[in-house]
Amino acid sequence: MKRIIAILAATALLGGCVQQNLSGTAYSRNQVQQAQQIEYAVVDTVQPVIIQGRTDGVVGAGSGAIIGGIAGSTVGGGKGSSIMTVLGAVAGGMAGQAIEENTTTVQGQEIVVRTDSGRLFSIVQEVQNNMMFRAGDRVRVLTSSDGTVRVSY
Repeated sequence: MKRIIAILAATALLGGCVQQNLSGTAYSRNQVQQAQQIEYAVVDTVQPVIIQGRTDGVVGAGSGAIIGGIAGSTVGGGKGSSIMTVLGAVAGGMAGQAIEENTTTVQGQEIVVRTDSGRLFSIVQEVQNNMMFRAGDRVRVLTSSDGTVRVSY
């Protein structure tokens, strides 16, 4: 039982590490000190969207499989224990992946902006601090050399 609690605690800590911030003010380490092209624009429309969570299962499925396997191995004896270990690992992996997706799903916004030069852009990014852009807001559209585009005040 102590082993299961320790694994659950480690899973919770690792789960926090995989959260990716998709807001307009989040920068990866590779984007720091890189020049960005800036265009000024006015927000045309804003549409709330849901940004789906991670489904690669790196943490969720792996952790779930380990926890499920340990839990399954404690049930039954002999050959039954082996079968329960496998079933527990499979079920745990599936549950872990679903939990990972649900916990990394975030509220987003599709922001359509019209630049001063007349071009229209649609950018989807995470809502930060419950602050949604509004039609008519004067904003900056920042484009990185890696193709990342974000909207910022």
